[in-house]
Amino acid sequence: MAKISDQQLKQLVEAAIFVSDHAISTEQLQATVLEGLGVSAKRLKATIEELTLDYNPKGIQLIKVASGYRFQSMDSLSPWLSKLWHETAPRYSRAMLETLSLIAYRQPITRGEIEDIRGVAVSSHIIKTLTERDWIKVIGHKEVPGRPALFATTKTFLDYFSLASLSDLPPIETFTEQVGDLGEELQTQSEPDIDTNLDENRTREQLH
Repeated sequence: MAKISDQQLKQLVEAAIFVSDHAISTEQLQATVLEGLGVSAKRLKATIEELTLDYNPKGIQLIKVASGYRFQSMDSLSPWLSKLWHETAPRYSRAMLETLSLIAYRQPITRGEIEDIRGVAVSSHIIKTLTERDWIKVIGHKEVPGRPALFATTKTFLDYFSLASLSDLPPIETFTEQVGDLGEELQTQSEPDIDTNLDENRTREQLH
């Protein structure tokens, strides 16, 4: 079995994460670039932690999202870095943001429950767009007449918003600043009559 020094391991892991076109997990690292090198999970974790500390004071950060690890620029640099691109960042309607936030904070949730909270019908276009972006998916059906679909966020949603798990969602009060008064509605509405315990792996890709 080939041996690899700590320095070589650090360089290889750094390079692999850098060249990957998507977040890469420790399992993927071990099954690809580290295959046959006898690198334990504990040693790999220590290497990634060291790399994370190395990048802390820099403009590029090594972060963990739901799908694994990736490099991205610091959030605070986005106003300046965005000038490198001519395209305008996508803008989402208030209705879409409200629908997505309800699914994120109250999942699993049915379309009817979203409509009850928002007080208006949910456009099929919104559900279609969120589904096509792979931000939400149907994870089952509620056991009531009609068995309506239950929606939850996906791992892609977590990756896009730079979250490792649902527990990393910001407080509702913080989200309220982005979508108006929805946070107050979320806090005052009663909880849906369903089990809201989710596997944290169910769930923006930032400038990088």
